[in-house]
Amino acid sequence: MKALRIVFMGTPEFAVGILDAIVKQNQHEIVGVITAADKPAGRGQKIKYSAVKEYALENKLTLLQPTNLKDEAFLEELKSLNANLHIVVAFRMLPKVVWAMPELGTFNLHASLLPNYRGAAPINWAIINGETKTGVTTFFIDDKIDTGAMILSKELEISESENVGELHDKLMVLGCDAVLETLDKIAEGNVKTTIQEDTSDIKTAYKLDRDNCKIDFTKNVTEVYNLIRGLSPYPSAWCNFKDGEHEFSIKIYDTKQEVLLHDYAIGSVITTKKEMKIAVLGGFIHVLSLQFPGKKKMLAHELLNGVTFSELAMVF
Repeated sequence: MKALRIVFMGTPEFAVGILDAIVKQNQHEIVGVITAADKPAGRGQKIKYSAVKEYALENKLTLLQPTNLKDEAFLEELKSLNANLHIVVAFRMLPKVVWAMPELGTFNLHASLLPNYRGAAPINWAIINGETKTGVTTFFIDDKIDTGAMILSKELEISESENVGELHDKLMVLGCDAVLETLDKIAEGNVKTTIQEDTSDIKTAYKLDRDNCKIDFTKNVTEVYNLIRGLSPYPSAWCNFKDGEHEFSIKIYDTKQEVLLHDYAIGSVITTKKEMKIAVLGGFIHVLSLQFPGKKKMLAHELLNGVTFSELAMVF
């Protein structure tokens, strides 16, 4: 078995789970960790470290935070780590001078069953599109995004009720298994890859933005339900709320769907002291938790204990 000297590249919590699995397995050496540069965040604009940086500091791992991946000084420092393998998990697109540097190549863990859901938000879009299964794939990086030769895939089922936060955590565990198995194959020189086939029906994991996170209540009840759970708890689905002269945007997190024919206008908000539901095409979306501007996320029944909405309340 070949000794692996690994440079790990990643930024969010998902990547931390994978890095931690490699460290705890204690079969290979992490000679360096690369993560995003520090940046201000929140109302106070305090400097915020990435989740991967926090982990690297806690575990005394060599840390690099380049702003330019083609910078000569960074490339010299990276080369000096003498890694023979790079691993990428939720980082950024790499220039060829970086991914082609190690002897054994650079592989990426992607949270989808490639070639479907290439792109920035594969976990979200699998739920938004109503998929019943998803998974993770390891592949060797090439000069395009998520198109390289696949090493292995592992799949799991998506339940009809889980949200993206719950699926994220399950995929992180599955991703740990996939990465450790991939490392074994590489260390043993036993890697057989599969070229990704491009077909016209491949689904894309587009970057999430304010526009595609807005709820369209004219869609059918299941499409609306899937969008909301596919964005909960982050970045969250939103809509405009209007009751009389009051109009503002709200975030909706946890919901249930009810398939039922009705005569309510689309977008009508129907409330009792304990329940809030929204009329959509072919049924109702029961709102379980939400957030109003300047307020914390709260349970709908708690909100309704202190607030009364009129029969004219609408969302759009």
